[in-house]
Amino acid sequence: MRPGDHAAPYTGPQTAMMYGLVFVSLIETVALAVLIPWPAVHRVVLVLDVYGVLLMLALHAACVTRPHVVRPDGTLRIRYGALFDLTVPPDAVASVRVDRRYPEGRLVTLSEDGVLDLIVGSQTTVTVELTRPLAFRRPLGARAEARVVRFHADEPRALVAALRQPAPP
Repeated sequence: MRPGDHAAPYTGPQTAMMYGLVFVSLIETVALAVLIPWPAVHRVVLVLDVYGVLLMLALHAACVTRPHVVRPDGTLRIRYGALFDLTVPPDAVASVRVDRRYPEGRLVTLSEDGVLDLIVGSQTTVTVELTRPLAFRRPLGARAEARVVRFHADEPRALVAALRQPAPP
């Protein structure tokens, strides 16, 4: 981040779930270590369990260290860890508002009418209507375009205020 940037974290709704999954995975690792009598199978399962725990911790750490960012010039960067990154230039923003929704679907959901939902903890809290469609990459690399972007921010009012604030002269 640069000086003057406004960071907007988005991990609030998922933190308890992520740590809960890590805890359950650790319990599973210990239980399987006791239950599996074959050394070769035990080693393979142990490696897979440790890899899964590290993957969950890394995903959450990436989300914590890569928040949404509003730059002083009004550029909005919407992110989800290392999986999703969309830069919205200030001239592409028609309107922005706090708008809590509970959409169904995966992390990145694009409707037929061009509404992109970046869902965290089964919710979105900010809606950005665009002046033109913006191209983006989905987490697995496919390209798409959106004309409305809805995403989650832990403090949506602060993010919306930072976007509406005029750039300093």
